[in-house]
Amino acid sequence: MTDKAALPITSQTSADEAVSAVRDWVEAEVPADWRAAAAEGPTALRSARSAADYRRWYPAFARSGLVAPTWLPEHGGLGVGNDVARAIEQVLAPLRLTRLNPLGLNNAAAALFSHGTEEQRQRFLPPIVRNEEKWCQLFSEPGAGSDLASLATRAVPDGDDWVISGQKVWTTWADEADFAMLLARTDPDRPKHQGITYFLLDMNQPGVEVRPLRQITGEAEFNEVFLDGARVPDAYRIGDVDNGWRVSASTLSSERQMVSGSGSGGMGRLGGAGADRLISLARETGRWEDPLVRGKIMRLWAQEQIRGWTNARVRAALSAGQSPGAASSIGKVHQAWLNQQIQDLMVDLLGTAAVAWPASDDADALPREVHGMLRSLANGTEGGTTDINKNILGERVLGLPKEPDPWKGKPWKEIPRS
Repeated sequence: MTDKAALPITSQTSADEAVSAVRDWVEAEVPADWRAAAAEGPTALRSARSAADYRRWYPAFARSGLVAPTWLPEHGGLGVGNDVARAIEQVLAPLRLTRLNPLGLNNAAAALFSHGTEEQRQRFLPPIVRNEEKWCQLFSEPGAGSDLASLATRAVPDGDDWVISGQKVWTTWADEADFAMLLARTDPDRPKHQGITYFLLDMNQPGVEVRPLRQITGEAEFNEVFLDGARVPDAYRIGDVDNGWRVSASTLSSERQMVSGSGSGGMGRLGGAGADRLISLARETGRWEDPLVRGKIMRLWAQEQIRGWTNARVRAALSAGQSPGAASSIGKVHQAWLNQQIQDLMVDLLGTAAVAWPASDDADALPREVHGMLRSLANGTEGGTTDINKNILGERVLGLPKEPDPWKGKPWKEIPRS
């Protein structure tokens, strides 16, 4: 493995030239056994490449500029257009080179590109690409989940810093994170959607306590976070003071994209494999001969293709500097339903092996299909509940009237809270 910097690909490179350069890079940088396993399929690749192996190798991927090829070189990318990026991804796709640090690559980057300064982008984006600074998202609170704008965490100015106090919950990967996207209330006298400011918080400091929340799968990827006098320099504020709700829209949209399967690296946390695995599992279990089973699988396979095309349009819009708008909610609602249907059928095909398995202290003893089904139960909640996203679609796509809000325009401090 060499120690080369980014590939010799620029905004002037054609798609054919980029494909040739990426193929040369794959030949030189991707271990031969991974390439051979990738040719056999996902199962062989999982056996040949452990998570630890992949993390050790990842710096080579980051140096290449291929993690986020449409980003500018100074941000850790190559500065190529959408057409070239799609051609590059076709070369990489069989290797399943998952992007690590998805909350940084998707959610934090969205806010930095839309509302950050160039100084902030150059400070934070390259370490995100290199997976040197991992990210989490401190938005939801015990009393502010679906109604996020009612959040109560406070930020009080103190010289060139802000002092943060409050509690966040359901924070994915907070136990691993170096930085967090943070929404905090800076003016309780203003209406709830106003008086909120968006910050980037250093998680490795006094005043930040992370407690894990155990899931039904046995994992603890979600956490609650207690903030007691944590500090954020004003230089790490994104957007104007009291304008954080507007900034958060870019992050929330990217989060919905990610949990709809369209973000870099997001699919791994949704639970389970896709419809292609349904086909192979049906053949392995002898259920493929049943025409009713084939019909169920192919209906889900067709829905998966539709989701992929929709997500491709969203990615193209984002790469062109456009907002995905309500399209991210469409993908989120559809993916939550689709993934749960796929995982339920996966368990059905597995049969009695999904009901009981040999006792073991090994966390991996839980069959992958069962783990996927259990994890998919969260799909309707994470990234904004399905009901909330349907409200967004009803109002912004169908033009339906908004739900009545008797407290609209009232100061946040006067609004009843649970």
